[in-house]
Amino acid sequence: MFYSQAMTEVELIVPVQHLLMVTNELADQGIFHQVDTSYMSAENGPDSARSWQQKAATYAALERQLLATMQLLNVTEGTPPPADDLTLIEIEVVRPLIEHIAEDVQQVNDQRITCQKRLERLESYLRQLEPLANLALDINALRHPRHIFSMLGVIPAANLERLQTSLARTPFVLLTLRQDHEKPVVWLTGAKRDADILERAARSAYLNPLNLPDFQRGTVPEIITSLHTATERTHQRLEEKEAEIKALHETVQQRLQVVLWRVRASRMMTEAVAHFGKLHHTYLIVGWVPAVRVASLTQHLKQVSNDILIDTSPIQRSHTRQNIPVALAAPGLLDTFQPLVTTYAQPRYDEIDPTILIALTFPLIYGAMFGDVGHGLILALLGWLIHSRKIHALRSMANLGAIIMACGGMATVFGFLYGSVFGKEDLLPAIWIKPMDNIMQILLIAVGLGIVLLSTGFLLNIINAWVARDWGRFLFDHNGIAGLVFYWALLGLGAGALIAEFPVSPVVFGIPAVGAAVIVMFSDVLKRLIEHHRPLLDGSPGTYAIQAIFELFETFISLLSNSLSYVRIGAFAVAHGGLSAVIFILAEMAGSPRTIGYWLVLLVGQLFIVGFEGLIVGIQTMRLEYYEFFSKFFSGGGLRYEPLTLLPPADK
Repeated sequence: MFYSQAMTEVELIVPVQHLLMVTNELADQGIFHQVDTSYMSAENGPDSARSWQQKAATYAALERQLLATMQLLNVTEGTPPPADDLTLIEIEVVRPLIEHIAEDVQQVNDQRITCQKRLERLESYLRQLEPLANLALDINALRHPRHIFSMLGVIPAANLERLQTSLARTPFVLLTLRQDHEKPVVWLTGAKRDADILERAARSAYLNPLNLPDFQRGTVPEIITSLHTATERTHQRLEEKEAEIKALHETVQQRLQVVLWRVRASRMMTEAVAHFGKLHHTYLIVGWVPAVRVASLTQHLKQVSNDILIDTSPIQRSHTRQNIPVALAAPGLLDTFQPLVTTYAQPRYDEIDPTILIALTFPLIYGAMFGDVGHGLILALLGWLIHSRKIHALRSMANLGAIIMACGGMATVFGFLYGSVFGKEDLLPAIWIKPMDNIMQILLIAVGLGIVLLSTGFLLNIINAWVARDWGRFLFDHNGIAGLVFYWALLGLGAGALIAEFPVSPVVFGIPAVGAAVIVMFSDVLKRLIEHHRPLLDGSPGTYAIQAIFELFETFISLLSNSLSYVRIGAFAVAHGGLSAVIFILAEMAGSPRTIGYWLVLLVGQLFIVGFEGLIVGIQTMRLEYYEFFSKFFSGGGLRYEPLTLLPPADK
């Protein structure tokens, strides 16, 4: 529970004739984390790693072609078939089928796109001619004049005077063909020699010319009638192509889905084989398996091939290898808190998995800052709705829903402890303490909780160092035994300075504080000494001494700031009560409890508290977990456990 699953390294020697069956079995079991051993290949023949890589690339190209075709037909991927049906499909068999379907679909789709573009052009022509529908104007007479410049179009009414002013020294004629208070239709004409001047002036005045096709002839009403006829024909043609697309969808949907999964499985299988080591007549397969599943996997592989050779090597936590995959194994609802851990970092194989710790402390800290019966119940209900996937748009956030539900439940518990219901602290008696009435006490309790959590972080780092047999970090690190003694000694000195009748002499804490400070200052030297690394110093002793002093000061400041950071727990508990009181004051200013205004302001205010303050408290809780607590013992950098499979990961 506190560590990831114990892993065993597995090496397989597989005969060539059993390769695909063994690979399929490994993928079917879904527990084998593959390691790339292709660099050990001894041959470059048809069964070499390069050959399998080429096959994988071909399957990938076929998969992309399938997905593109399915997208054109609006065909979904469907549900994966049983794993037994996901065998390797021959490229020579599947490629002609995919290309034939893709060609038919592409042809119909191209025709549909052509119809759509033609329809858009025709509708654009109609929109341009609508302002001239009542004019018996022969458009052909305006095309390609020999001696005059002519422009017919729409211009903003406010720019008419601007256009006339800019052409004051140029002969021109400007006729308004249709009056409109926003965009009248005008005809601008002048001498051909002044065409550049007239066109620049028209563009600067935002005169938008009508662009009509050359094949249209006659007056404006005749052209509009012709365009309507062409539009109707194009609509019919487009509907025919849409019907053909729909017919193709019904005809090939199931076939495309089956072929897609077969091709995808073949691609994943060939990619896996491409990372195997090819010997003369066998393949070398290396990977990692959870220790508890090794016996089961061995039994299944022996059933597939009696000639397979299997060698297993269990790995201890103290192993120095960094390529050991980390299989997190949080049980039950604890699994929903794993994203909070992996967002920070992936645990290493030799360090504690903090999932159970964050599952306990995250709701606790959140509830202490946001303690309220009413607001907590609203959050818990919202979290339940998200976690139950009843809100379709939020189904992908099911894990977050469980976290919100846990935080809301703990906020409800602290609401009873604080005696707070929707910000009112006079409805229920406080079981423990009222933050607004005991501000200094709640702040001191928050700092005390922070000291406990930070001390726990120190102890966890010490345990991690012990398990990893990292004795330098265990003894001398600023988060190891020396750092813990230094921290506790400083706490003792601080308590003696603040409490007048403190029963313990400062000497009791002063001597350990000085000793631990010296060890922390020279921790690098001591680590190299105990690990037999030379030289002990990088640079001159004077430079190192100055650096060590500054690092000790930084450690002191860090410990002080980490401890005081937990004051925000009590501060937010007090702020919650104060903000709620402000909401009630604003509601009373809007009217009496018998008016709608009072309840409207109260409702909006309560939603604001749950939404905005709830979010801020969540961010602050995450900050305390990551930057204060995790930083003491959790370094991360582990390798994620990704078992070989021919199917996509299950949606949690």
